[in-house]
Amino acid sequence: MKKTVLSVSALFLACTTVFAQQQDETEDLDEVVISDSRHALKRENSGKTVITISSKEIERNQGRTVAEVINTKSGIEILGSRSNAGQNLSYFVRGGNNRQVLIMIDGVQVNDPSSIANDFDLRLIALDQIESIEIIKGASSTLYGSGAATAVISITTKKSSKDTIALRVNSSVGTNQSQDDSDYNVTDFSNSARVDGTVDDLTYAVGFSHQSTDGLSAVIGDESDRFSRTNANVRVGYKFSDAFNVSIFGSQDKFKSDFDNSFPRADADFVGNSEQYRFGIAPKYTYKNGSVTMNAAYTTIDREFFSNFPSSFEGETVAVDIFNKYNFSNQFYTVVGLNYIDNQTTFIEEQSSSIVDPYINVVYVSDFGFNLNVGGRLNNHSEYGTNFTYNFNPSYRMALGEGYAKVFGSYSTSFIAPSLSQLFGNFGPNPNLEPEENTTIEGGVEVKLSEKLRVSGVYFNRKEENFIQYTVTDFVTFAGEYQNTDQEFTVNGFEFEVAASPIEKLTIDANYTFTEKKDVKVLRIPKHKANLNVGYAFSSKTNAGLSYQYTSDRLDTDFTTFQDVTLESFNLVGANLSHTFNKRFSGFLTVSNIFNEEYREITGFTTRGTNVRVGFSLNL
Repeated sequence: MKKTVLSVSALFLACTTVFAQQQDETEDLDEVVISDSRHALKRENSGKTVITISSKEIERNQGRTVAEVINTKSGIEILGSRSNAGQNLSYFVRGGNNRQVLIMIDGVQVNDPSSIANDFDLRLIALDQIESIEIIKGASSTLYGSGAATAVISITTKKSSKDTIALRVNSSVGTNQSQDDSDYNVTDFSNSARVDGTVDDLTYAVGFSHQSTDGLSAVIGDESDRFSRTNANVRVGYKFSDAFNVSIFGSQDKFKSDFDNSFPRADADFVGNSEQYRFGIAPKYTYKNGSVTMNAAYTTIDREFFSNFPSSFEGETVAVDIFNKYNFSNQFYTVVGLNYIDNQTTFIEEQSSSIVDPYINVVYVSDFGFNLNVGGRLNNHSEYGTNFTYNFNPSYRMALGEGYAKVFGSYSTSFIAPSLSQLFGNFGPNPNLEPEENTTIEGGVEVKLSEKLRVSGVYFNRKEENFIQYTVTDFVTFAGEYQNTDQEFTVNGFEFEVAASPIEKLTIDANYTFTEKKDVKVLRIPKHKANLNVGYAFSSKTNAGLSYQYTSDRLDTDFTTFQDVTLESFNLVGANLSHTFNKRFSGFLTVSNIFNEEYREITGFTTRGTNVRVGFSLNL
C-alpha cells in the first residue's frame, strides 16, 4: 500500500500562523495535594514533596505521550519514552523497576495480571484523556497496597463541562525520525474528539482519540515499524441528592505495534497487539464531616505477539476499594478502608490470586506547625497469607515571609506481591513465594518564600528484601525457578526541585536527581539526571517554552555479545510556542531534540532525532 506522506514545508505553507494555547487568567490559590493522605490538604501541611502535573501543564504538552511528560519529573526515568513509539516502557523510579510502581486511574488500581511484573502499560492511555496527575514517591503500600514501593502515579481523567453540551477537538501532525534522517516527512498523526456536558443533575462525557506513527525503526535499521493506538471512553454521572452521587464509566484502549528481533538483533516483520477494556462504578455518600466512597472496576487485558515465537496472554482484574474519610476537626483527618483485588489469567490452566486488605490512616495538623501522617495495612493474600505494612511521616512547618518552611521525614514499608506468572506460570513457577518487601527512609526540606519561589530537597534510602528472581538450575536448557533471595539491596539518592517566577510572565521549573543502587549491577539507570523547563508569556494569548534534559552515562548489556557496554550521557533541548486566536481556537508548535543529538536508551535500538509537531485545539 502506498503511504501518504506530507513534507514539513508543505505543512508550514498550509499553516499561516503558529498555533498555541491560552493560559487561564485565574487567581493563584494555595496548592492542594491529595495522594499522600487522600484528604485535600494544603501543600505546606503535607509530609511529602508530591509532584502535581496540572491541567495547564498537560495542555502545554499536547502531542506528547503520558510517559514523556512524567519523564521530566525528579526521581523518575522512563526508559523507552524517547524511542520508537512502540518501545516497551521501563519505570525506573528511585532505582526501582515496573513492579515497584503502582498506577491508578480515577482511584482504581490498574495492572496486567498476565505480565511477569504485574504492571500497567502507560502506552495504552492517551494524554488528552487526562485532567491531572499526582505522583507520590516512596513506600505507600499503607494507602495503596501492592506495588506502591517507589511511586504511585495517580491519574485523573477529564471531568464533564458545566455547559449543557461542549465539544473539544484536538489534532496535530508531526515528524517521526531518527538522528540519521533529515527528510522531515510528516508521519505522526494524532486526533481526538470529546463531547461532554451537564443536564440538570446528570453529567456525561464521550471521547475518542487516535494516534498513528510511522517512519522509525525499533532496532537501528532501515525498516519502519509502525505504531497505532485508539482510545474510546464514556462516563455518566448522576447526583441523586447533595449527599449521594454515582458515576459509571467504561473504556477501550488498544494499540498495535510493529517490532523487531532483539536476539539476534535485526529488522523483522513482528507485530504486537494489546487491548484493554475497563468498566467501573464510583458511588459516593457525603455526610457531616465525612464521606464514604467506593471505586470499583473490572478490567480485561489481551496481548498477542506474532513473531518467531508467537504467544498470547489474557488477564482479568476485579479491583474494589471502599473507604470512609472522616474529619474529627480541622486537625484530625482519618481514612479507614477495605481493598479487594482479584487477579486471573490462563497458563496451562486458569490461575488466580486475591487480596483482602483492611487499612487505616490518620493525619494530624496542629496549630503550632507539627504534622503527623501515620497508618497501617494488613495484607491478606490467598497464597502467601498475611503481611503488615505501615508508615510514619512527621513534618514541621513554620511561617516564612509570604510562604513557609517545612522539614519532614518518613519511615515507611511496602510490599510487592508475587505475580501470577511467578506463582503459577509456564517458566519456573513457585507457589511458595513470599512478597518482596521495601523499606524507605526519607528526610527533606521544602521552602516557599512566596508565589515566586519554592525550593525542596529530599534524601531517600530504600532497602529491598525478599527480592524475587529467576534462578537458573539447568544452564543447557536455561530451566529454573523463581525464588526469594536472601540478599538485600540498598538504593539511596537525593532529589532537588525549584519552581520560580523571578520576573512577571517568566516561569522556571528545574529538578536534579542523584540515584545510587548498591550491592548489585545497575543497568540503564542514570546516576545523575536533570530537567529544566522555562516558560515565558509574551501576552495573555502567546506563550513560549524551552526545555532541557541531561541524562548521565549508564551501564547496559549488549545481548549480541553478552558484554557490558557504557551508554554515553546526552543532552536534549526542546522548544514550544503557542497562541490563542479566540475563545474557541488555539494551536501550538513544538520542536524536540533541536540539536539532533545522537544518543542511545537501549543498546542497538533507535532513538528520536529532531522532530517537529504542529497542532490545534477547537472548542465549541
